Amino acid sequence: MSETRLRRPSRTILEGPDRAPARAYLKGIGFDDEALSRPIIGVANTWTETMPCNFHLRRLAERVKDGIRAAGGTPMEYNTVAVSDGITMGTEGMKASLVSREVIADSIELVARGHMFDAVIALSGCDKTIPGCVMALARLDVPAIMLYGGSIAPGRYRGQDVTIQDVFEMVGAHGAGDATDEDLAELESVASPGAGACGGQFTANTMATAFEMLGISPMGSSMVPAVDGLKGQVAEDCGRLLMDVLERDLRPSALITRESLDNAIACVALSGGSTNAVLHLLALASEAEVPLAIDDFDRVMSRTPLLADLKPGGRFVATDLYHAGGVRVLAKRLLDAGLLNADAPTVTGRSIGEEAAEAEETDGQQVVRPLEDPIKPTGGLAILRGNLAPDGCVVKLSGHGRTEHRGPARVFESEEEAFAAVKQRSIEPGDVVVIRNEGPAGGPGMREMLGVTSAIIGAGLGDSVALLTDGRFSGATHGFMAGHVAPEAPRGGPIAAVADGDVVVFDVAARELNVELSDAEIRQRVDAYEPPPALYSSGVLAKYARHVSSAAEGAITR
Repeated sequence: MSETRLRRPSRTILEGPDRAPARAYLKGIGFDDEALSRPIIGVANTWTETMPCNFHLRRLAERVKDGIRAAGGTPMEYNTVAVSDGITMGTEGMKASLVSREVIADSIELVARGHMFDAVIALSGCDKTIPGCVMALARLDVPAIMLYGGSIAPGRYRGQDVTIQDVFEMVGAHGAGDATDEDLAELESVASPGAGACGGQFTANTMATAFEMLGISPMGSSMVPAVDGLKGQVAEDCGRLLMDVLERDLRPSALITRESLDNAIACVALSGGSTNAVLHLLALASEAEVPLAIDDFDRVMSRTPLLADLKPGGRFVATDLYHAGGVRVLAKRLLDAGLLNADAPTVTGRSIGEEAAEAEETDGQQVVRPLEDPIKPTGGLAILRGNLAPDGCVVKLSGHGRTEHRGPARVFESEEEAFAAVKQRSIEPGDVVVIRNEGPAGGPGMREMLGVTSAIIGAGLGDSVALLTDGRFSGATHGFMAGHVAPEAPRGGPIAAVADGDVVVFDVAARELNVELSDAEIRQRVDAYEPPPALYSSGVLAKYARHVSSAAEGAITR
C-alpha cells in the first residue's frame, strides 16, 4: 500500500493506541476491526419526509453503501437539511430555501471534516440540495461524487402529461374565474404522482444536468427517473465508482475548472434551464476559487443554441429527455457544434468529449432538436445591465418570443402585495410589475416568484406583462421576466427608485434594463428610500441577511 493510501485522513482518527476511544464508540454501533481498517466513506444524504424530491433517498443511500462495501470501503451515512421550494412557495417559509443552500454546504463540510472521511458521496434531490452538496465537495476537495435522486414522473390530467407548473398556473386561472374548484382539486390530486424532483427543466433538473456536464456526477446517472427500477443500480454503481475515484485520488479541484464551468453553462443554455443556475454556478465557482463573473454567462449563452424542447417553455419533461438519450445527447450536440471543452475530465475517468461521443440517441426523438433546427439561435437566458441593474440581472428567454417591452411600472414592496394585485385583476396589459425587497439580504432569502409569475400566466397576461425583481424565479417560471436585479433595493439598488407610472424598458438586444429617469433623479430617490423594517432581528435569517453577498456574486455567505 502506498504512503498516500496509508495516510488517508481516516487513519488519523482511527489508528494507534491513543485512538482506542474512537474505535470503541464505532465498535459499539457495529463497525468491527475489518470495517475500520478500510477507507471510510462519508455518504452525505439530504433525505427528508417533507417533500417528494428527497423522499426516496434513504433507499438510494442503502444501494450506494452496498456499492461502497463491495468495492472495499466502509460507508458512514449522515444527513443534512432540505427545504422544499414548491411547498413553501408564496409564503414566509420560502425565505428559508436559498438560506438552506449555505446550511447544507456547511453541515456536509463540517461532518466530513470532523470525521475525516477519505471520500464523500452526496445525494441530492430538491433545488438547493444540489448546489449545496457540490459546494461542500468543492470546499472539502477530497475524492467525491454527487448523485442526483432523479426526476418525478409526470402526472396525467384529462389525457395530458402535467407537472407542478400546471398546478401553479391553474391557481392563476382559478383566481381569474377560468378554472373551477373541482378542476383545481382534480389537478392537484394527480400532478405529483410519487417520489422525485419536479419534472420539467426547472432548477433541480437544470442543476443535475449541468453537474453531469461539469463532470462531478457520472454521465448517465442523473436523468434516470427517481422511481425507475434502474435507479438503485445507478446508486450502487456510484458507490463502486467512488472507490475507484478514491484510488485515482481524483478531487473536485481537478473537475471544477473554468472549462468545465463553461460546459455547465452551455448545458443550461442548450436545455433552456433555470435562471437559478446563474446563482448556483457563481457560488460554486467562488467555493472552488475559479474566476467566474455574471457576464460570462452571457458570453456562453449568446453562442449556444436553445435545442431542448423542455418545460416550462416547451413540451417535454425530464423523463422524456431520459428516454431520448439523456444528458449525453446534450453533450453530443455541444461537441458537434464545437461548443464543448471536450478535454475536461469527469469522475468516470473519461473526458466529457469521450462521454459525449458515446451518445445513443433514440430514433425519432423530438425532445432535443438537431443543430440545424434550433428553437432559438441563442440560449435560454441573457444578462442585462442598465440604470436599473448596474451589477446585472438575469432574464429568461426560453418559452416566449419577446425581446423588448416598454411600459409603466406597478411597484410592490413584497411578493404578497404583487400576488394580491394579480388576483384582484388590477394588473393591466402592458404593465411592468416591479417587486422589490425580496433579494438575498432584503427578503431575506431571495424568494422565488413562481406564485406571482404563474398567476400572471394563469390570468392570461403572460404575453403582455413584464416583471422585474431583486428576488429570483422558480425554474418553472416562464414569461418575460428579469430577476436577480442587483444591487437590491435595501442595499442602494436603483430598483428602489422606481415609482408607479415610471416607464421601464427591457431591451434584450442591447442587453439593457432601464427606467426612463435621469441619473440625478435616481440618486435622489434612492437616497430618500426607506425599505420596510427587517422582519428578523435574530436567528438564522438575520444572520444570513448580515453576511450574504449580492446576487451578482452568487448570494454566498462570507
